[in-house]
Amino acid sequence: MLIDTFGRVATDLRVSLTDRCNLRCTYCMPEEGLQWLAKPDLLTDDEIVRLIEIAVTSLGITEVRFTGGEPLLRPGLVGIVERVAALAPRPQMSLTTNGIGLKRTATALKAAGLDRVNVSLDTLRPDVFKTLTRRDRHKDVIEGLEAARDAGLTPVKVNSVLMPGLNQDEAPDLLAWAVEHDYELRFIEQMPLDAQHGWKREGMVTAGDILTSLRTRFDLTEEGADERGSAPAERWLVNGGPHRVGVIASVTRPFCSACDRTRLTADGQVRTCLFATEETDLRAALRSDAPDEEIARIWRLAMWGKKAGAGLDDPSFVQPERPMSAIGG
Repeated sequence: MLIDTFGRVATDLRVSLTDRCNLRCTYCMPEEGLQWLAKPDLLTDDEIVRLIEIAVTSLGITEVRFTGGEPLLRPGLVGIVERVAALAPRPQMSLTTNGIGLKRTATALKAAGLDRVNVSLDTLRPDVFKTLTRRDRHKDVIEGLEAARDAGLTPVKVNSVLMPGLNQDEAPDLLAWAVEHDYELRFIEQMPLDAQHGWKREGMVTAGDILTSLRTRFDLTEEGADERGSAPAERWLVNGGPHRVGVIASVTRPFCSACDRTRLTADGQVRTCLFATEETDLRAALRSDAPDEEIARIWRLAMWGKKAGAGLDDPSFVQPERPMSAIGG
């Protein structure tokens, strides 16, 4: 198993399949994009599947989340999902996506064995979407969400980040829309993972701000810690249920003590935390023909050194150099 010195056990693996993205969200990367990883630096499909197999069969991983950049840009995605679905034991599989390519891929992903999707959508207003993402693709995301729901990739979860001066007034509208379309909405506090290092805590829309806004229109009943488990989102029943809304307060109410995640970057590095400044190289071991047992040993050692928390409340916090697009959300 993947255990650390604080007794936390990682059972949830986040796998970044690419650092590339077809949006340019203001809280993630600059308008001109980034210097992408060279193709030889990226893990191959076979290498990804091998590492996931080691994680599932030797290290106790039970859930796999495919991320990016934008994972739908990975040409071999459907094949990777199909091969991971054939593992024994079979892990639960989900995908975090911006939704742009879901209309054409949702059915194939479901057939390959994907269980569900998380789709990022920050606004219901096409003009605000274009400002936030620097791309005019709002309609594509809406259609992708519908395709995922129709294909049975449920529950379809929608992730929203609220930004001051842009969409911070949209929380109630987003929740009403999610309830109407049977999506599970989760608001995420903006995190310091932008390539421009422009994040400022004092300008952030907090979990408290979001809940105050939602309560102007909805009655929210907290589910409680027993229902939450190790999930990052605190959840509330909306008007008594059955619909729920979640808030991931990574900055103001961190959940590090219950973290059960380990992360694999697109170029084969283990990260113990989204905000980690250190990585452990598995790609070199793979390409030097190390046996599975040695790769598992390196992975265990990396997770053993996981820190107690992300340290966002520490004045000396140093933002990771690699942006979110390179390490997976």
